[in-house]
Amino acid sequence: MALVSRIPSSSPTPIQSRNPKPSNLKPFFTVHCVSNSQKASPFTEKHSIERYNRDSWLYNKQQQPPSPSCPLPPDQEFVRDYDIGMQIPELRKLLDVLKEKRESENGARKPGPGNVFLVGTGPGDPELLTIKAMRVIENADLLLYDRLVSNDVLDLVGPGARLLYVGKTAGYHSRTQEEIHELLLSFAEAGANVVRLKGGDPLVFGRGGEEMDFLQQQGIEVKVIPGITAASGIAAELGIPLTHRGVANSVKFLTGHSRKGGKDPLFVAENAADPDSTLVVYMGLSTLPSLASKLMFHGLPEDTPTAAIERGTTPQQRIVFAELKDLADEIASQELVSPTLIVIGKVVALSPLWPHPIRETPTLVESR
Repeated sequence: MALVSRIPSSSPTPIQSRNPKPSNLKPFFTVHCVSNSQKASPFTEKHSIERYNRDSWLYNKQQQPPSPSCPLPPDQEFVRDYDIGMQIPELRKLLDVLKEKRESENGARKPGPGNVFLVGTGPGDPELLTIKAMRVIENADLLLYDRLVSNDVLDLVGPGARLLYVGKTAGYHSRTQEEIHELLLSFAEAGANVVRLKGGDPLVFGRGGEEMDFLQQQGIEVKVIPGITAASGIAAELGIPLTHRGVANSVKFLTGHSRKGGKDPLFVAENAADPDSTLVVYMGLSTLPSLASKLMFHGLPEDTPTAAIERGTTPQQRIVFAELKDLADEIASQELVSPTLIVIGKVVALSPLWPHPIRETPTLVESR
């Protein structure tokens, strides 16, 4: 059976910290502080007040509401487990309500499973949603959403739908991938219309394929609604053609993720350093210094135009333009944060925002 059904107790109290201290429960409700030099995030941060307001239905009235204090909980694993424990009773109630609703609608007929939709929400701008995605979102019973589904997109969700945050950040996963699988299965088996909201496109570095495969093996039909992936949406925002006749005849999407938090990207092959191709790197902030060095080692010119775009297509968008050899230093200097997309290739110089003439120092552009 799925996760919510097989948990033996609805009480969060059995969950123990590695160093249990009852007085440490309050820090769970603290809010991740953003430095004054940064604008408020357009996305759902792990302990933000927006997240807990949006998911408030999961916490009963006796539980302490979040307070906007700065210290983060010292034991992230305990925070995650305690959070899940508190949510279980309301998740079970919702499951029961949905089962009763489906049974009443079907009468004597045996109700079948519900629908699961993997929906891409694009890079952040809600106007980039497809009409089909909007229709599915409006008819959802439950929406499981990731960190990179923007607040503006989530504001479009109807008042009758329930939202559940399942986002991941470096060092903190509100749900493991296996737990997400089981939540989707539990509510699909209850007959719900379940929407899995993902930033960008659900099948581009979004683990949507894993969720689809798991559910299909359990006999659950999954429908995928594509979204505009960050590479396309953000490049269009900057006026960068990912391919251009005589400049770039192909485009490659790379993940910048490393194994076990290391500094080396998973994939940098010699053919990735093709000067006639455009490279777009997702999730590559921490591994960029190694990536840039390897690309130059394999022959990509050090003066190759590049751009790093933080929070692309949102009002908080920031852009750093630089030559490849300088990009990592300039990103660090400007303190760009995740999510930041990196575009490497001659097509970057075709953007109307690219500085002309080419300057010796990179340029930081704040758009909108």
